[in-house]
Amino acid sequence: MANKADRVKARLPRGFADRHPHDIRATGEMMEKIRAVYERYGFDPLETPLMEYTDTLGKFLPDQDRPNEGVFSLQDDDEQWLSLRYDLTAPLARHVAENFNEIQLPYRTYRAGWVFRNEKPGPGRFRQFMQFDADTVGAPSVAADAEMCMMMADVMEALGLKGQYVIRVNNRKVLDGVMEAIGLGGDENAGRRLTVLRAIDKLDKFSVDDVMLLLGPGRWDGGREGEGDFTKGAGLDDAQITRLLNITGWNEQGSGATGVANGLTVDNLSRGFEDSPLVVQGCAELDEIQLLCAAAGYDIDRIRIDPSVVRGLEYYTGPVYEAELTAEIPNEKGEIVRFGSVGGGGRYDGLVSRFRGQPVPATGFSIGVSRLMTALKNLGKLGQDPVLAPVLVTVMDGDMEAMAKYQSFTQRLRDAGIRAEMYQGNWKKFGNQLKYADRRGAPLAIIQGADEREKGEVQIKDLIEGKQLSAEIESNEEWREARVAQFSVKEDELVETVRAMLDAQKRERDGAAG
Repeated sequence: MANKADRVKARLPRGFADRHPHDIRATGEMMEKIRAVYERYGFDPLETPLMEYTDTLGKFLPDQDRPNEGVFSLQDDDEQWLSLRYDLTAPLARHVAENFNEIQLPYRTYRAGWVFRNEKPGPGRFRQFMQFDADTVGAPSVAADAEMCMMMADVMEALGLKGQYVIRVNNRKVLDGVMEAIGLGGDENAGRRLTVLRAIDKLDKFSVDDVMLLLGPGRWDGGREGEGDFTKGAGLDDAQITRLLNITGWNEQGSGATGVANGLTVDNLSRGFEDSPLVVQGCAELDEIQLLCAAAGYDIDRIRIDPSVVRGLEYYTGPVYEAELTAEIPNEKGEIVRFGSVGGGGRYDGLVSRFRGQPVPATGFSIGVSRLMTALKNLGKLGQDPVLAPVLVTVMDGDMEAMAKYQSFTQRLRDAGIRAEMYQGNWKKFGNQLKYADRRGAPLAIIQGADEREKGEVQIKDLIEGKQLSAEIESNEEWREARVAQFSVKEDELVETVRAMLDAQKRERDGAAG
């Protein structure tokens, strides 16, 4: 045994989390429903590796306070830099560019997997999380963007969220045109434009006054100078901030309803920016998306134009969209919270072009798997069907003949589609096996001692009916005297009897739930 001084402390790295059976199963259940929608729309699966060459990912996640500017990176033995992917879109762009001559355009694909961001962790903010993406590469028309919005809506419906979500749509061309109009055009202002976008992206989390600080001189997390961390602002003056917020706050004029529902139209969005080709073009694209969605039966309660939608990543070039949950959702403490966005995406026509040197239009969206799963679970729409613990085949004797019998019983149950396990611990203390079955929540225990084996029988104990297991049973003899809620059947009747007992327990559970 290692000395205490030599022991390694067991601890999770900050910003990472272990996943447990219930959450893993709930996630799998949710992802199968999402996958079915993607497949129905004609998308095919693809996998890319967790690591890419750093230069292929690009610098779209600059975080000056973190090593490697927001990504996890290492240098290979050939002195090339590798990075863990921070989303699933940049690797897709590399894959398309590398296999461009073999891929049939438009290329419609979906992918699921872990992504990593070397950012400051916090409550609900992890450095490893799962995304589930769908993308169309090679489709220049905004009809592809409209289809993405419709597919996002269908995903929400498939997950049981009818009437509890909205897909909000904007266009980065509108925002880029407005920033150009207020004096933030040109390469020299690229950093300030990104700061502006990130500030606007916080309109759903911060007050307007706080966002104004981020657009202007900057903001202290604690609310007062010197309190908490300081976030440097974009340095805009009051006039610039007002023009910008007049655009992004367009939706607020309707007190949370859509602009269209309040007599406003996409045309109003370009008012005052008629001389900006980017704003005019962006508004025209939004108008087309709205028309296509309406023609397909998606009303403004499901897909809505909202100029406050930004999407934080730098590579978006056109329409951007988010899936926002509007339901009142309790958190783990029972407090009603606003979950907000659970997924989003947009058009990124320049990402594949970085490799090809030619225009390659693309659009897609990404679902935050853990965030959406938590919301669905808290709404009672996921993980409600309990996974039945395995039937436990106990071990009364350790000789080869007996062990072969126990293994045979276990396998016969498994072959019949019944979860089963043979006890693998120290079999000599039978009480420990019952304690193990109790902790596991096993519904039944299969027991065969020498007497039963000689008769060709097994004992089946109903552990649900006899839930109060005695922690005092220490020997086989004591157990034989305390046969509660158990009976004997012939060995060849084992599977049929177990299935009937499990069905009866299920009916009782369903009756109690009803």
